[in-house]
Amino acid sequence: MTILVTGGAGFIGGNFVLDWLAEHNETVINLDALTYAGNLDTLVSLKNNAKHIFVHGSIGDRTLLEKLLNEHQPRTIVNFAAESHVDRSIHGPGDFIQTNIVGTFNLLESVRAYWNNLDTERQTAFRFLHVSTDEVYGTLSQEDPPFAETNRYEPNSPYSASKAASDHLVRAWHHTYGLPVLTTNCSNNYGPYHFPEKLIPLVILNALAGKPLPIYGDGQQVRDWLYVKDHCSAIRRVLEAGKLGETYNVGGWNEKANLDVVQTICAILDELKPRADGEHYASQITFVQDRPGHDRRYAIDARKLERELGWKPAETFESGIRKTVQWYLDNPQWVDNVTSGHYRDWIDQQYGRPA
Repeated sequence: MTILVTGGAGFIGGNFVLDWLAEHNETVINLDALTYAGNLDTLVSLKNNAKHIFVHGSIGDRTLLEKLLNEHQPRTIVNFAAESHVDRSIHGPGDFIQTNIVGTFNLLESVRAYWNNLDTERQTAFRFLHVSTDEVYGTLSQEDPPFAETNRYEPNSPYSASKAASDHLVRAWHHTYGLPVLTTNCSNNYGPYHFPEKLIPLVILNALAGKPLPIYGDGQQVRDWLYVKDHCSAIRRVLEAGKLGETYNVGGWNEKANLDVVQTICAILDELKPRADGEHYASQITFVQDRPGHDRRYAIDARKLERELGWKPAETFESGIRKTVQWYLDNPQWVDNVTSGHYRDWIDQQYGRPA
């Protein structure tokens, strides 16, 4: 038995691969293009694991996809492959169109050809799970109810627009061609192995380095925070029992303003690794110019997933964020390897502007 995971060297995909192999005696074919956020250091513990087969390549490479599908005959495909950083999509949307839309199209077409050639029993058992984001739904006011699966799509950034397009493609390939698909739309993830351009790892590492802790605008943008290991368990549950063609929202029930998240991290670091000068890490907080089209609030209604499939997150924000801070303190080698000169140039470019 084999599954194919695309984007399995990224943050969420890498955690999923690690968790899957810890719980299943099943081979994982891990296809990743190793763009800036793909990191094989995340998978170093699998170096001698015969059940993990890493392939360097893109979901846009139809020839490679055909070869992998025919050679390994996966029973399931989990698609994490995506460009995923909003700020990068604002500066350069082309890569997001190419990977998230054209790449998803190529993957779907390759999978459709493979699936059509399976026998009836294997066709029935086959699953294609597409991992997406709550950002496709747009933004919420403080009074709005959280996003449900029935909310209409109103993406506001090149990133979220490209993910919305990929979701529509997956839906269309199910309704038009019968491909057995499932879609998950998750809230903001955090946890181990997170590339340090996103808010939580950036704040942890900047705090420890004595650098400013940049917060966009007034810091009152609200997000629902989902611990990455909980997200992985939700995906496994949807694969096990999800209804074909359905969408399942995955959330942590943890709405927090960005400023509150940063202050929580600072308080944990004050406890676990106090500054040598006795000052609080919160003194490093600085406000920078807000990004264009910044959505004010995201929130996920995950009741469908709980009601129909019995899934709930295991971590509160308080327990998950403490585990996350501790992980970064315990893994300086991973941090050193990922924070290359190219990464530092990007951070300077993005957050160097005064408020």
